[in-house]
Amino acid sequence: MAKICIVLATYNGEKYLAKMLDSLVGQTRPADFIVAVDDGSKDSTVDILKSYQDRLPLQITVSQKNEGHRAAFSKALSLAKPQLLNTDLVALADQDDVWLPNKLEILEQKIGDASLIFGDAEVIDHKGNIIAASWRTLSNISTEISIKSRISGTNNVTGCTAVFKAKLIDDVLPIPEHIKVHDVWIALLAQKHSGIKAISEPVIQYRIHEGNAIGMSYSLPMSQTLQKNIDFADDILANTDRLNFSDDEIKFTKKYRAFLQHTQNSWLNIRYFFWLVSNRNNLFPEKKFAQVFKKILFSSCGFKLAKIIFSKS
Repeated sequence: MAKICIVLATYNGEKYLAKMLDSLVGQTRPADFIVAVDDGSKDSTVDILKSYQDRLPLQITVSQKNEGHRAAFSKALSLAKPQLLNTDLVALADQDDVWLPNKLEILEQKIGDASLIFGDAEVIDHKGNIIAASWRTLSNISTEISIKSRISGTNNVTGCTAVFKAKLIDDVLPIPEHIKVHDVWIALLAQKHSGIKAISEPVIQYRIHEGNAIGMSYSLPMSQTLQKNIDFADDILANTDRLNFSDDEIKFTKKYRAFLQHTQNSWLNIRYFFWLVSNRNNLFPEKKFAQVFKKILFSSCGFKLAKIIFSKS
């Protein structure tokens, strides 16, 4: 029987952590071990973790300084890796969610030959009240997207709803420098390995609150978004072997990066208009025709023009 490891990153999470850990205690298919990495918390987070060691198979590592979300999950995966076989499973956990009791049982039963499986989530507020029955519906998240959509910044896998085969860790680590959200990178690799499976069942309660690292209100100014996507494209191009990219996927990534670079430095992007049209399903998935048309027109503007006309920053 395959083992299941939970990797958990914490940082100043005392407000919601106990409820999260209680939901791990209540799993119908308990984890075989849990690797928790605290990222330099200044509150009682570590004490709360330690208080659960008699109820959960917790392995706690405490970092002396805050290194960020990506670094904490990288460290947790590195610590878990020697304890796992390729066919074992890894579940990603955030400190402020609540897992439904059968999360691990359902995902283990249904993953099959896929590299990664993910479910839906109920959405709760800071008090634990359900504010939406489906995170997927609320955020207009598709169950299937193309590799080219992932390259151009679309991600449908929320890490805390997912379980993946431990074999992926070899290629996941090290997580490239500019990949700030680890589940984006893991999903990209999973789709290029044995694929991704989505199920309709909610497996967690996803908490939206003022302290979320990523949530409904998460957005960046246009200038920062452009640079973030350029950096992401650079990381992809530096890791095409790990990703097992085809020549066509590499060509698309280079073209997408060139488009972003030109947008960043120009007034108009007319030269990319027909490329935007021909790649509209990858660049603007799940958009209706009118929305796609507006996106193409906007994307044909350079950043300099967008600052003046649309007050972008």
